[in-house]
Amino acid sequence: MESNARRAAGLKDKIPDIKKTLQMVQFLETKNKKGDEEPISTMFELSDTLYAKASVTPPSEVYLWLGANVMLAYPNEEAIAMLKQKLSAAQESLRNCEEDIDFLRQQITTLEVNTSRMYNWNISLQRKEKEKGGTK
Repeated sequence: MESNARRAAGLKDKIPDIKKTLQMVQFLETKNKKGDEEPISTMFELSDTLYAKASVTPPSEVYLWLGANVMLAYPNEEAIAMLKQKLSAAQESLRNCEEDIDFLRQQITTLEVNTSRMYNWNISLQRKEKEKGGTK
């Protein structure tokens, strides 16, 4: 259950990042489709507390981190398709993790109830034995 919980937490962190990246690539693609050559004014992060202002012309390709220190260039349309696929896969995986966690919680509850019943049954059995005069 711990690993499923950690995996679900990781997916909950990852999904918003994928959504933001997808929105940005879609924004750049709409700028390209309009034929808008006007630069986009933006602020980008240099470090945690330092930002810089820049003017960027809408690119026809984007560079995406794939993990394990790998970055690849994708045309905007391919990047959108890939990000949509990653987003749906991450959401499906999160749903599966949450279902697994719920199932495990139910099983733990069932186990605890049955353990309690067995303990109580054993106590009542011992009392009956004492009443009969026998020792166990």
